[in-house]
Amino acid sequence: MFTFLMVLTALAVVALVVVLAYFLIKIIALLDSIGGTPTSYLAKLRLGLRAIETETGALPPQVTKLNGALGTIADGLGVVDAHLRGTLEAAGQQPKYR
Repeated sequence: MFTFLMVLTALAVVALVVVLAYFLIKIIALLDSIGGTPTSYLAKLRLGLRAIETETGALPPQVTKLNGALGTIADGLGVVDAHLRGTLEAAGQQPKYR
């Protein structure tokens, strides 16, 4: 009985290895069809992403300059806001004519 169970276990392990190898081969074939050739969708996607990276490579320095300019504008608008508040206060203190 012990020998029978040992042989049955060995056959189960062999069957498991065969099934795993079969599905692994199927998965590899599917992945090769998706991205294994230079004309595959994955290769085209990689090429497009590389083009986007190249085209947008000049943005970081320009964004830094833009942030500095926007900071200067924000400071200037703060000064304008202070002047407008002063103008509104002065206008509110003017006598009203009827």
